[in-house]
Amino acid sequence: MSHQPLTPEDQLAAAKAGLTLPRIVAICGSTRFMAEMAEADLRETAAGRIVVKPGCDMKSPHGLWADPGEAEALKVRLDALHRAKIRLADEVLVVGDYVGDSTRAEIAYARSLGRPVRFTHPEVDPEG
Repeated sequence: MSHQPLTPEDQLAAAKAGLTLPRIVAICGSTRFMAEMAEADLRETAAGRIVVKPGCDMKSPHGLWADPGEAEALKVRLDALHRAKIRLADEVLVVGDYVGDSTRAEIAYARSLGRPVRFTHPEVDPEG
């Protein structure tokens, strides 16, 4: 009888189950909806869920992304970080009444991993 080694995904699921963690929700959406994301964070947290969401709004001026070259490199790192948040999460909540290309890609990524995706505005679901 041969045993298949656990995939990293299976190892993460087993570790989370062993820790009896609350569900983890990754909030996705355009950074134009940062206020709505904060409200969703509040509601999800009050419902007993762990929340991960974008931490930077690069549409607002800040010294960390004032230089265009550094801003582009930071955007690449933040996109990779957000994909890691989606991998960590048990489900995704898409906030806002608009889904652009980046959010559409995040939704597709989450669904490719088998993560359930909820919407504050279900009419914007690309698979609608």
